[in-house]
This record gives sequence, structure tokens and C-alpha cells, in this order.
Amino acid sequence: MSDDATRTTAQVTLLGSHYVFACKPGEERKLERAARYLDRAMQGIHSQNNLLGGERVALMAALNIAHELLEVLDTRRDEERQLSLLSERLEQAMASAARSNTTPAE
Repeated sequence: MSDDATRTTAQVTLLGSHYVFACKPGEERKLERAARYLDRAMQGIHSQNNLLGGERVALMAALNIAHELLEVLDTRRDEERQLSLLSERLEQAMASAARSNTTPAE
């Protein structure tokens, strides 16, 4: 059985043009959401310079979205690093407190 038999389609509009894309069943809403996000990015670029062709607008939008994604990933990585350091400090403080609560029997 081919993979195409398990695919559904979703129609999206990008910069006024309609497209049909294949996707996995149940993923239609995610595809449509991604298309709306891309369309808003493309519309914003197009409104600043309506002399640009659709391909150029799409490339600029893709670069902008990739930049946004990388910024979010960098922030997440930094926050995970900070959380890891805080976790280590907490474990050290708990171990230190446990040692100070344990007194040797005399």
C-alpha cells in the first residue's frame, strides 16, 4: 500500500494564491495554521514592497521565520542551561542540609 493512500489534503492560501498540500490524516489543522502564519509573514513583506515577486516574498518570509525559530531555540537552550545549574545548586544545598542534620553518635 502506498503512503499516498494514507495522506489527506488541505487547501491553503498564500499571498492570494490557493494551493493544495498533502499531509498526514489529522494534521490538516496544523498545516493550515502554519500556512496562516506564513501568509501573514508574506503579506507583511509584500505590503512593505509590493514590487517584489511572490517567490522573493516567500524566501524572505522563510528566512524571517527561520530566524525567529533560531532565536526561540537559543533562548530555550539558555533557559534549560540555567535551570540545570539551579537544579545542581538545589541538589547541593539539599545534600549539605542532610549532612548537617545528621550528627555522629557519640
